[in-house]
Amino acid sequence: MNVSGFSVPIDDRYFEDYREGSVFTFGPIEVEESEVISFAERFDPQTIHTDPAKAAAGPFGGLIASGWHTASLMMRLFVDNYLSAVASLASPGVDELRWLRPVRPGDQLRLRVSVLETKPSRSKPDRGMVVSLLEALNQSGEVVFSLKAMNLLAKRRA
Repeated sequence: MNVSGFSVPIDDRYFEDYREGSVFTFGPIEVEESEVISFAERFDPQTIHTDPAKAAAGPFGGLIASGWHTASLMMRLFVDNYLSAVASLASPGVDELRWLRPVRPGDQLRLRVSVLETKPSRSKPDRGMVVSLLEALNQSGEVVFSLKAMNLLAKRRA
């Protein structure tokens, strides 16, 4: 199943609105050179992320975004468009985090989210777990980042 959006807005979205097999795409968001450098200087100060001249002579032939910066950009799209504003309770974590291709300044990234599994809680009937595959795609349609997210969501109250 491929759908462009949810049937309910983010501020009225509950566990029941996440359907296994659904696929959503959000974005784009542009990767800006100044943000690549600023983020890396603060959180991942490697020259491949902070120094364009040194990065040009490095293994990627130019400046690339920190994988953590890419993850942060995708998290922004995930929260703004996919994760319920009213029913999100917590996340026990993520699995299979992968940085698959370099992300460069000027790239236009989109987030594709596939609902892999929905599981009502057996011990707490007011909630359930949604497992989603998040994939960042660049402007060429190449997957540059992926992870599996687990999110606890409240059920709609009757």
